[in-house]
Amino acid sequence: MVRTEIQLFMKNEPGELAKLATLFAKEKINIDALTIQDASSYVQELFKGRGKSLKRIASVASYNSMRRDSAAFALVRLLVDSTDKAIDLLSREDYLFDITPVIAVELENRPGTLAEITAKFGKEGININYVYGSVAGPESRCLFVFCPEDIEQAAKLFQE
Repeated sequence: MVRTEIQLFMKNEPGELAKLATLFAKEKINIDALTIQDASSYVQELFKGRGKSLKRIASVASYNSMRRDSAAFALVRLLVDSTDKAIDLLSREDYLFDITPVIAVELENRPGTLAEITAKFGKEGININYVYGSVAGPESRCLFVFCPEDIEQAAKLFQE
């Protein structure tokens, strides 16, 4: 259940995702899960999370400059079947990336399944920082990726 998510910044322009996917394909690295967001929204959320301390860290002009600059990039979060191989590849290709542990769960594709899983997190007082998932069709299972605040406590929920 606990897997390593790779988070990287990629230029937010045509062809960049194809470039990344092609690099992985050439190395026979399969992408199991992927989500992409405009990095400016990510930067905005970081500053919102800091609240009043933002005033002591950066001026409004500085914040606006960072927001504009970050729109030129996308934040990519992904799970791959060969994390070490992917990390080596990304390092060689000079990508800016980080890794973080996440919980990846295959769920039944039926109404209420996501509610049941997220209720487990809530019952144990585990906050979910973000989640993404998908399903291939009505008869397929879903893959959902959760990034909880407490990975160790969350991992225990799925050891049963």
